[in-house]
Amino acid sequence: MTSLGWTILFALIAAAAVMLGGLIVTLPTRLGARRLHHLIAFGAGFMLAAAFVSMVPESIELTRFAPFWILGGYVLAHLFEHAFTSHFHFGEETHAEHAVAPGVSTSALVGLSLHAFFDGVAISVGFLITPALGVFIALAVILHKIPEGVTIASVMLAAGAGKRRAMTASAILALATLAGAVAMRQLDAWKGVALGLSCGIAVYVAATDLIPEINKRDEREFSVSALLGILLYFGVFWLLRSLGLHG
Repeated sequence: MTSLGWTILFALIAAAAVMLGGLIVTLPTRLGARRLHHLIAFGAGFMLAAAFVSMVPESIELTRFAPFWILGGYVLAHLFEHAFTSHFHFGEETHAEHAVAPGVSTSALVGLSLHAFFDGVAISVGFLITPALGVFIALAVILHKIPEGVTIASVMLAAGAGKRRAMTASAILALATLAGAVAMRQLDAWKGVALGLSCGIAVYVAATDLIPEINKRDEREFSVSALLGILLYFGVFWLLRSLGLHG
């Protein structure tokens, strides 16, 4: 399969994961908070490992300005969550008694749409560089897409929107992910910049959004889940190297 084929496949899986997250919230039987936090911790561990071990070195090889683009991605994510939009808790199930203003749901949708767009960009640029990097980034994206779908659907319901609008918001994030993947295919010359920005955003999501969510809970088992996510990264790393797909 070509890099374009792999990009489309993993982007579609990521989009489906967002929709699954939204569906979980709108169904009568929800994903339990404990299971959700295990998923958040696991995804955060894998994402941190992928960002620091794969994305940072590849960014530096592509452009000497990589540290600035990585920092720029981190700052961009922070601004869209705290300055341009109202802050929200990533992966949190918001119930009816914790109602929020409609404006908060709109700003959350805008912020998460930007993040979803760069998720698609990250998947695409990964496969433009090497198949192994594409797999690492795609898995990191997919692992946090269900919490992302849970977040936007929960916020929409808490703002008074119905289940249909909650699923529509999830669909918008899914489409934003696909749009990012498609757009990056037309910007091959900018892959160093795109990878740096995506890396900064990935570090922000893992270290500033996801890890604090599991740190709120006292149980050590969530830290173990984060460690398992890191170990999965190195397991995939070893598997790809044994298959000759990683230099």
